[in-house]
Amino acid sequence: MTQDIDVLILGAGINGAGLFRDLCEQGVNAVIVDKADYGGGTSAAPSRLIHGGIKYLETGELRLVAQSTLERNLLLKNAPHLVRPLPTVIPIFSWLRGIGPALRTLMGSTTAPRSRGAVLMKAGLAMYDFYGRRHRVMPRHQLWSRARALREIPPLTPRIKAAGQYYDAAVTLPERLVWELVADGLRANPAARALNHTALTGTDGEVIHLSGPQGALSLRPRIVVNAAGPWIDRVNATLGAPTRMIGGTKGSHILLDHPDLLAALKGRMIYFEADDGRICLVFPYLDRALVGSTDTRADDPDTVACDETEIAYFLDALRGLLPGLEFDDSQIVYAYSGIRPLPASDAANPGLISRDHSAPEIAPDANRRWPIIALVGGKWTTFRGFAEEVADDILQRLAASRRISTERLPIGGGRDYPADAGAWSEDAARRTLAAPARARHLLARYGTTAAQILAAEGAAPAMLSDSDHSEQELDWIIRNEQVGTLADLVMRRTALAVTGRLSARDLARIADLCAAVLHWDVARRDRELRETQAMLLSRHRLRMDQAASA
Repeated sequence: MTQDIDVLILGAGINGAGLFRDLCEQGVNAVIVDKADYGGGTSAAPSRLIHGGIKYLETGELRLVAQSTLERNLLLKNAPHLVRPLPTVIPIFSWLRGIGPALRTLMGSTTAPRSRGAVLMKAGLAMYDFYGRRHRVMPRHQLWSRARALREIPPLTPRIKAAGQYYDAAVTLPERLVWELVADGLRANPAARALNHTALTGTDGEVIHLSGPQGALSLRPRIVVNAAGPWIDRVNATLGAPTRMIGGTKGSHILLDHPDLLAALKGRMIYFEADDGRICLVFPYLDRALVGSTDTRADDPDTVACDETEIAYFLDALRGLLPGLEFDDSQIVYAYSGIRPLPASDAANPGLISRDHSAPEIAPDANRRWPIIALVGGKWTTFRGFAEEVADDILQRLAASRRISTERLPIGGGRDYPADAGAWSEDAARRTLAAPARARHLLARYGTTAAQILAAEGAAPAMLSDSDHSEQELDWIIRNEQVGTLADLVMRRTALAVTGRLSARDLARIADLCAAVLHWDVARRDRELRETQAMLLSRHRLRMDQAASA
């Protein structure tokens, strides 16, 4: 049977999920589909920053800076369990350099400035504060002397002349935020559907055919949205509308087990220019140090991985920035990489390709009855604003009107988030018999969704051997959050893998939990364990103990 729907969204990354939630809030009959898992593609590989894009000031993308700083402030309010302030330090190595090149870049030059001096940085940070004034939630910038910078971060290179500090934000679990957007959409409109691990198999121009765990499915949409990120051109080709919209670049990151580095950072990010002029960053992330990012041409999102050249580049950049600390391969506990779905461009410098978004339409034709709206480019921070723009266009096409703005709409566990975490935790502990410390820990991890998990755990959570996750916690997630594979659980609904703390025996136990809830037979359980472990060890460099015994 063929189901008639209003909108089909192909791709459940951050842009697709944001649009799905917005449309569901307006009562639109929408279906979102992903060939893998929610947030499992490019949206799983960001720098984990929620930022205004201070570097976009140089390229004159002032509208993007204004939108990004606003959306950053809104996310801090709407998803306080996942998005938190991040003080950021920029080392400055001269007083006057960079003014001329910055002006040329502003006028369209394809050569990025080098060695931005204190005068240029002061002007840029003042502009950044100005653009971030709407719904401001964080302090304004400061300019530090060399002496203060070295007092604050003693291992920092003495070559600096000064440093600037300003505030952005970081997202702790980006893949989880994507799932929460999808779940919010389903909650807002029970008639909507969300399908992961479901592939687009073809179309006859009127009906779109899909295949997944639910079997074959045929949908007749009025509008199709291609939110497949770096796969956009491939999806358009399958839909019978070949395009060249995407010209992606590769961004890789590593996570380090480095207590001395974390102690030096004191909760701050250092946003710095490496010796070759490329921008790098390092900041505390779930008790690890996250280092990134590269920006090189790449076009195969299915095989992208962080390579040895990139790792050597990161470690050399850190040695130059922080000569008072030691860095080597043995500190790496995890690595990841993704393709940014940037618009196709012939720019010589990938770093200067715009991070702004667009939604070009492929109009219906004699062989295809529905328009295709492609979500091209964009950045993690601006997903809500992008979704709102596209949703308003779709509502107009459907002759419908907006019911609710998402500007102040909490996301997932941010709903009813308490001003006093301690009081909430004490109350939750009384109701569920949990320890107050455990209640507070899960509140920080899941927001107010923690109340349901605490009720499932009760007074005696059965903890995994090598992790601070409980079996009841994971059982609840498997049952309630559309977990389809072992990787869904350890890589996207939780941060078990990315922190580098996932042991082989815990992975085996988690596979048992999945098998029990999802009714896997022994062969399926063993295959899930084998494939997930192999991917984590090879593609993500996870150093899993007891690997041979799992």
